Amino acid sequence: MLPTVAEVLALDPVRSGAPRVLAGADRLDAQVRWVHVIELTRAAHLLRGGELVLSTGIALPDDAAGLQHYVAELAAVGVSGLAVELGSRYARSLPAALVSAAADHQLPLIVLERETQFIEITEAVHARIIDAQLAELRSAERLHQVFTELAVSGAAADDVVAQAASLAGCPVILENLAHHVLACAPGTQDAAALLAGFAARSRAVLVSGRTGYDAASGWLVTVVGARGEDWGRLILLRSGSVAPAPGDVTLIERAATTLALGRLLDHQQESLERQAHAAILSAFLGHGYADQSEAEARARALGVPVTGRCLVTVVVRLAAADAYPEGRPPAAAYSGGPPPVPPAAAYSGGRPPVPPASPGLEAHARAAAMADELAEVCRRQRVPALVGSLDDNRVAALLALPPRSDAEAALTRLAQQLRPRLSEQDVIGAGSAVASVGSVHRSFTEADHVAEAAAGNGSDLPFYRLPDLRLRGLLHLLRDDPRLQAFAERELGPLLMHDDASGTQLMAALTAYLSAGGNKAEAAKQAHLARPTMYERLRQIEDVLGVDLEPAESRLSLHVALLALTSAAA
Repeated sequence: MLPTVAEVLALDPVRSGAPRVLAGADRLDAQVRWVHVIELTRAAHLLRGGELVLSTGIALPDDAAGLQHYVAELAAVGVSGLAVELGSRYARSLPAALVSAAADHQLPLIVLERETQFIEITEAVHARIIDAQLAELRSAERLHQVFTELAVSGAAADDVVAQAASLAGCPVILENLAHHVLACAPGTQDAAALLAGFAARSRAVLVSGRTGYDAASGWLVTVVGARGEDWGRLILLRSGSVAPAPGDVTLIERAATTLALGRLLDHQQESLERQAHAAILSAFLGHGYADQSEAEARARALGVPVTGRCLVTVVVRLAAADAYPEGRPPAAAYSGGPPPVPPAAAYSGGRPPVPPASPGLEAHARAAAMADELAEVCRRQRVPALVGSLDDNRVAALLALPPRSDAEAALTRLAQQLRPRLSEQDVIGAGSAVASVGSVHRSFTEADHVAEAAAGNGSDLPFYRLPDLRLRGLLHLLRDDPRLQAFAERELGPLLMHDDASGTQLMAALTAYLSAGGNKAEAAKQAHLARPTMYERLRQIEDVLGVDLEPAESRLSLHVALLALTSAAA
């Protein structure tokens, strides 16, 4: 940062001249870009602004009008101050007309009451200026390295905003053109207070040009966009009336460029709105929010009011690629030949269901697309909702329904519109409706468990609640209990070991038999085995496990163990 007039006056070479401020004392914070020694009656045409002018006064005009004109020209060109040394022209004091003119134009006027070496002053000040310029260059180089690394690594908007806030030492917010907060790094400030009434405050801040400072709010704002398409604003918030530091403009513009570049290059990633929603949903599903007011403020800043609402959680679990052979339902599921292709009009939006995705970018793209589909369904139903993908296999939503709404009816409408876009193996899980943000974590955990337990259930329900899962749901919730794990291992462990050692498929035969309710003929059909082969495998199973499969209690015990084993592997 360039030195100010006040800082120059504190330097030893200047202090040796016994400086005294005669006018413009309230302008000593003006920065000094250079020091210039001038002994001319007309000097303004040689200056560019920001200089501290040193003079012995020998060439100053004799009359008051001339002094007025001299000062007026210096002030007009924007010099930082005028310092006049006594002794050569003025013995004891400076002319009153000079002091009056400096006061009229608010130009700092300093008298040096003792003789001093001007060369020492210029050397000291210029050394400070050069150091400041080098510091700015080093800072600019650091910003370049930091934001280039973020851009190359494909950092999320949250990471870019957080880095900008860390470098600036103050809060930074990214908003879209609707003044919804896409990312917020509050720093040491309270997030809830920072985001309270944000949209209204943001609309009131208008700056000229792409980057501008609003003194009333203390906001430094820059537009974010590329190729002539602006989509947001990046805001640096200095506390109180603190003006932005010299490097703040460079910092915020470099961060905005990184955000714009990331969005321009990464066409397969979710929109920033979906990313912002997903960040809040992940926090709810993780450890929740320690401060309920912060969660409410963050959701409200994204245009989703959650206070005083009926909150319903939804988790859509997408099937992995290995759920089907070659990523599609088996041909045996159809009457014959290849799977039929329904007309486009049969699907929501005129598009067929999105098939299960393979791991990697394709799976991520499918989850992102499903999040957009779910968000669009919520918009069509006029239901405010936070919607985002949690990972490659899960998409979550928090529906903010009006108070005393029928949550079941809202979920039914949502599932009816979303189901055509899902594959047969994708499931929708819903948690219990809650009335406060503090309970959302529990509801989301329930919805996630329900969706996970319902995967591969074989039912055709449009969505699942915990009561729909019955025994399977209970076993899924208890899947980490050592007692349940020991029971499953005790019941089925010998059969698993036999299959591993002998390369047999007895476990698959038992699964088909139990799924068929003990009907051997139906089990043979499901397993695609001849009846004698199925009968022989069932006999082998009885020998290996040492049990009789005919009693219903025996089959029930094995079926519970099988469900427990499946839940533990999920």
